[in-house]
Amino acid sequence: MKRRPASLAVRLTVSIGAVITVVLLTFGWIVERSINNHFIQQDVDELNAVVQALKHTLATLPPDIASAELNQRFANAVSGHHNAQYRISSDSGALIYATPGSNLDRFARIAQPVEKITIDTVGIWQDHGETFRGAVLRSGSDSFPAPRTLTIAVATGINFHLHYLDSFRDYLRIITVAACLIAILATWLAVHQGHAPIRRISREIRKIRSDQLHIRLEPQAVPTELVELAMSFNGMLERLEDVFRRLSDFSGDIAHELRTPITNLKTQTEVALSQSRSVEQYREILYSNLEEYERMAKMVSDMLFLAKADNNLLKPELVEIDLQAEMRILFDYFGAWAEEREVGLKLVGPRGCIIGDRLMIRRALSNLLSNAIRYTPAGGTVTAIFEVESTNIRLCVQNPGPVIPPEHITHIFERFYRPDASRQRTGEGAGLGLAIVKSIVEAHGGKISARSTAEATTFEILSPATKC
Repeated sequence: MKRRPASLAVRLTVSIGAVITVVLLTFGWIVERSINNHFIQQDVDELNAVVQALKHTLATLPPDIASAELNQRFANAVSGHHNAQYRISSDSGALIYATPGSNLDRFARIAQPVEKITIDTVGIWQDHGETFRGAVLRSGSDSFPAPRTLTIAVATGINFHLHYLDSFRDYLRIITVAACLIAILATWLAVHQGHAPIRRISREIRKIRSDQLHIRLEPQAVPTELVELAMSFNGMLERLEDVFRRLSDFSGDIAHELRTPITNLKTQTEVALSQSRSVEQYREILYSNLEEYERMAKMVSDMLFLAKADNNLLKPELVEIDLQAEMRILFDYFGAWAEEREVGLKLVGPRGCIIGDRLMIRRALSNLLSNAIRYTPAGGTVTAIFEVESTNIRLCVQNPGPVIPPEHITHIFERFYRPDASRQRTGEGAGLGLAIVKSIVEAHGGKISARSTAEATTFEILSPATKC
């Protein structure tokens, strides 16, 4: 079973929530780093102050100072820096002075001496559960008690800073989690509210039924992002309404067209059975019924052809076709009928060729020519005019006759369409011929149109041409 994709609200909430979470975590990390660097800088400043005080004390010591006074001076050198510890030793490692209670011996041995105390040169170590930050420096003395190089190990306890950072980090985590949850909830509410127009459109769409296809969405009443959706939906409704209307008309037309031959067959059969008749009379009735059957069979065949055309199931067998030659063949075929109706046939223009299905093209031309002959009055002439352009060929079939009103000319290619309101057939055929012509022309990449004036009615086909 295919898994349903996550909803847009969930996708947007997760995406925006993830971005907000990353931003908040990054901001918290920056704040934590900033506070930590601030504490380190404070410790560095304090260590530098202690070192400067010790160097000043070393520089002012008299050569013959007593040991007790020396200790007193070193003890007073860093007054005010209660958290600072330091150890002064000679080159040989002999202890000169160490802060009471401090244990910097190990640190002084393993730490690499530096020239200057900075954020990058201080080190951290632990001793008896307490954490220190410090550094080891070498300093020369010209007076103590003789010129020599001294090693100064200085450190400050940072337990208070670490405890504060731990508390701040925990507090920051809580704040970040709470902020993320609030942000995600606010995002979901914003997305949910932002989708309100979509839900409103969905409610309006749900109201539409097959008998309410005239309803349209208002593009001006939706956000800009949904205007194209609303217009596309309205276009779909227009197409559906047109299809439903045509389907309804088609159902009525097909019922009307089939009712007449079926009624004729039923009536003729009832009359034939009403009394005994000769074999010759039964034969005549059967011939009459056969005509009705052939008419219905042709109608069904035409309907199947149009159904295939509507579903793009027509598969033309493409060959090179000389339209003028095809028209001459049809002139010969319809010549006797045209002569009987006292209608002339005339062909004008150069030859032109197209690529298409010969049988389909011949059927389309035959429908146009028979239609023109049928409506041409006695003494008139049906004219086929060819015009060959650079990439197209234009074929116009003209015939004098009754003018087709403009309000009907646009519907003339529709199935079963008849201009008269009575819908009664005045000639042969079921009203599908021009619809078939249109389907064939469009299946070959062409276009067909019609126009009617007092002089003539013209059907024009424009199709891609090829060299003959």
